[in-house]
Amino acid sequence: MFFILAFNALAEEVPFTIEDRDRLIRVEAKLEEIDKRFEQIDKRFEELRMDINKRFDQMMTFMWMLVAIFVGITATTIGFAIWDRRTMIRPFEVKVRALEETDKKLIEVLRKLAKEDKRLAEILRSFGLF
Repeated sequence: MFFILAFNALAEEVPFTIEDRDRLIRVEAKLEEIDKRFEQIDKRFEELRMDINKRFDQMMTFMWMLVAIFVGITATTIGFAIWDRRTMIRPFEVKVRALEETDKKLIEVLRKLAKEDKRLAEILRSFGLF
């Protein structure tokens, strides 16, 4: 029985007054203001996101520059080391070739001399030169 009475009380129409209408208008106005604020906040977030993207791109560009500089310095250092090594070894190669030529001539002279001198021939044979 209680449920029926409660249902009947809810079924009654509630009159809609001018005050209710005014309240709804004020609530709608407040909601519009809140919507505008949210739009402004969204714009700010978008601007902030764009700024962050620009800074990130700048950082990446800077990092690539640093990598390029490091690779360039490393390549230059390795190139200089190779060039220095070659220029340092080249005079020694020339001297060694000259000494080899001199040694060949000296061995030829000793072989010719060993044909006449048996003692020299024995010495050259012991070293595998005759």
